[in-house]
Amino acid sequence: MLDINYIRDHADDVRQAAKNKNLNPQVVDEVLRLDEERRHLIVKVEQLRATKNKLTRDQVDEGRRLKQELKDIEPELKQVETAYTDLMLQVPNPPAEDVPIGPDESANKVIKTWGDTPKFDFNPKPHHTLAENLGLYDAKRAVRIAGNRAYFLKGDLVLLEQAILNYALAKMVAAGFTPMTVPWLVNRDTLVGTGYFPWGEADHYQTQDGQGLIGTAEVSLTAYHTGETLSYKQLPTKICAVSPCFRREVGSYGKDTQGFFRLHQFTKVEMVVYTEADEALTRQMHDQMLEISQSLLQELKLPYHILLMCTGDIGAGQRKKYDIETWFPSQNAYRETHSDSYFNDFQSRRLNIRYQDKSGTIKHVYTLNNTVAATPRLLAAILENYQQKDGSIKIPEVLQSKMGKEIINGK
Repeated sequence: MLDINYIRDHADDVRQAAKNKNLNPQVVDEVLRLDEERRHLIVKVEQLRATKNKLTRDQVDEGRRLKQELKDIEPELKQVETAYTDLMLQVPNPPAEDVPIGPDESANKVIKTWGDTPKFDFNPKPHHTLAENLGLYDAKRAVRIAGNRAYFLKGDLVLLEQAILNYALAKMVAAGFTPMTVPWLVNRDTLVGTGYFPWGEADHYQTQDGQGLIGTAEVSLTAYHTGETLSYKQLPTKICAVSPCFRREVGSYGKDTQGFFRLHQFTKVEMVVYTEADEALTRQMHDQMLEISQSLLQELKLPYHILLMCTGDIGAGQRKKYDIETWFPSQNAYRETHSDSYFNDFQSRRLNIRYQDKSGTIKHVYTLNNTVAATPRLLAAILENYQQKDGSIKIPEVLQSKMGKEIINGK
């Protein structure tokens, strides 16, 4: 959520931001209209209350008239305030100045490429074929039990997946992040507060109790201090979690239907940071978080490139976003495995997370989040890049001690 004062003073910028993010700019005009109506009604109600309080005991008729007038206006004010709040939640965060303007992924910019893509003296197979041939992946039984995009991993693939997650979590602890377990079911207010609702509501599984399954631990981690005021001494707050993630994958019909790349359920190590209300400081942290994800891929020796995402390919609440795409030999393409974003106070205003700075001033914290490792997507990248001619999989060197072996031969 943006500060209404910012919207009033930068209405044209916010309208343009909505257009650049492929959202409706008219929401800005409607917010400003309701804001003006709301302020007018608030003044009127306050004046009526003040006048009523000044009446003497013998002014009974006037008191009754004012009481009735208040009774007529107060419900109107409540209705306007409800509509105003709902629309404020639909106003997007303007992108940072260095974010490319473009309608879709075609305008994203590659800013770094790392690693040599592997050269094979055979035709590289896709990850799901490799896993099936090794007897370590079963989609047929999973689909029969749970529907499309379901999967079973077995044996060494389960152990390799856990090795990836444990390696990533240990890296976060070494970087000064506090590991946490998080709720997988959260209240609607939390999904609204983190900015996933209203825009992403269709892509979330929801229960009959009005809760939603998280699509990332970012939701629970970011909301951890909801309604609290921290001290500047607590910043930056650096937390991380391993959690299952659930997504309906609305709009992805026909995309990545084979294998375990795009799924309804997966596991992720996620990091979240609160910083002081200083965008320069936040941008430094944003880049540092990106370095952690890069170091993981470099240690796994997986080729990747980094994209600076354009306005049409970032979320409504994101101020700036990097994606890391890892090389998939069978597709002869880089595919997304990591996402690194910052929001300024967009999320913290919605969640009311504040801090007291050194001067005693109360401000909203700035928030960031980043993927450390998402599996089995990252597992799929390892299978493809480390495949051998005989169909076996060489285990990345940094994970061999955790696996107790160097090669996965299957069954």
